[in-house]
Amino acid sequence: MTTPERFTAGAVDLGEIKARAEARAQAQSRGGNAGGGVPTSFTVTRSNIESEVIERSMQVPVVLLIGSDEVESSRQLRSDLTDLAAAAGHDWLFGYVDAQSAPELAQIFGVTALPTVVALAGGRPLADFQGGQPQSALQEWTAAVVGACAGKLQGLPQQADSGEPGDEVPGDPRFAPAEDAMAEGDFDAAIAVYDGILAREPANTDAKLARDNARLLKRLSEADPAVDAVAEADADPTDVDKAFAAADAAVAAGDPEPAFNRLITLLASSQGDRRAAVKERLLELFALFATDDPRVIAARGRMASALF
Repeated sequence: MTTPERFTAGAVDLGEIKARAEARAQAQSRGGNAGGGVPTSFTVTRSNIESEVIERSMQVPVVLLIGSDEVESSRQLRSDLTDLAAAAGHDWLFGYVDAQSAPELAQIFGVTALPTVVALAGGRPLADFQGGQPQSALQEWTAAVVGACAGKLQGLPQQADSGEPGDEVPGDPRFAPAEDAMAEGDFDAAIAVYDGILAREPANTDAKLARDNARLLKRLSEADPAVDAVAEADADPTDVDKAFAAADAAVAAGDPEPAFNRLITLLASSQGDRRAAVKERLLELFALFATDDPRVIAARGRMASALF
């Protein structure tokens, strides 16, 4: 997974079509009813990229597969992502770009290899990966994308399984300055907003999740893409900073178990402030996943054993 700034280098600028799409999305959210009829999967074409990709990404994350039906891993990804999008119930949408029939669309996203999967949110690339992945990893990755966008997008005007119009729960307006800061890539400002809310409301789980996501994105944005964080940590297993970077990389790649295991091993051999720092980072990474996630439950048990 990559951050928008690192992914878009060299890609065609999406700013102009984003601006037009954002204006239409805002107008639609005030009075449209298209949400109930929005397909969870679709094929991206020249005529719908603005309305169904850029505009929709103002409302919910849009996951794009840029691939080819001649590539087996691409065919499998398309099938798996179609199924996962249908099961997600409009939490995110899936679009397929045929790089052979529409190479100019692949060029927009700076694709250099097929298949490539890109997640868009707010009209901007948020994360990506290349090559095939098992469905379990895809499910984890898309869940992380949705989590990273929590409270930051408009939502579909009316989803197919929603109740009566107007039943949607409005987002916390105090998050707005943080969301604006995140859109500008100012993670420190966003974190400060969430910290301010948590200082007054320590039990505000939405603010904590948003803050922890912002912290992770900040660290990933500052990481050197030329450095293999996992290899660096493996070569120096007692270095806390390298272990933290490797854990972030594993979580961002949708594979949290190696991250948990690495930090729990480090926790068991640490003392004092170092031990406290490792424990705090573990808890922060746990919070990025559902509390009933079996990987988190198992890791919490191992952490307790390491502590006591």
